[in-house]
Amino acid sequence: MLTSTDFSGLFNERFLRNFLPIPASNELRLEIGTPDFQLPDITNGKLVKLSDYRGKQPVLLAFTRIFTEKQYCPFCFPHIKALNENYEQFQQRDIEVLLITSTDEKQSQIVVRDLGLKMPLLSDSSCRVFRTYRVGQALGAPLPAQFVLDKNGKLRYKHLFSFLDHNATVETLLSQFD
Repeated sequence: MLTSTDFSGLFNERFLRNFLPIPASNELRLEIGTPDFQLPDITNGKLVKLSDYRGKQPVLLAFTRIFTEKQYCPFCFPHIKALNENYEQFQQRDIEVLLITSTDEKQSQIVVRDLGLKMPLLSDSSCRVFRTYRVGQALGAPLPAQFVLDKNGKLRYKHLFSFLDHNATVETLLSQFD
């Protein structure tokens, strides 16, 4: 269960690469496009390319912090659950939510199953996309962040992790699409 103290699988290459703290320093500007990427969607078993949404529908990029399939960030776990529980609200407004994690594909499959994820979960085990978006890192994993992109792929809102304000609420994120 989620309260497990099983730390097996935590100390791996990804953990070591992300151990030292690097603060979030995202310099993406509002009203400008964001870097493209392609990642495997564990939920649906296909590759997702961000640029495929441009001109078609707005996107919420939700970078999340999952240490292993058994260890969730205490700040991100409730956020993941809230996004999943409210995924239909985003879908009703023709907004795609792309949840991005640094867990590998095998760990991510367990997360999808255990949490019953409805939204796409993209695996970025190399942390390349996390680094491209400069969301920061600490204690073995990249930090969470949220980016709201309009239908044309332009950045409308960004929320970077801080200890005072961990993740943007579902209500705040939905309001950015109004």
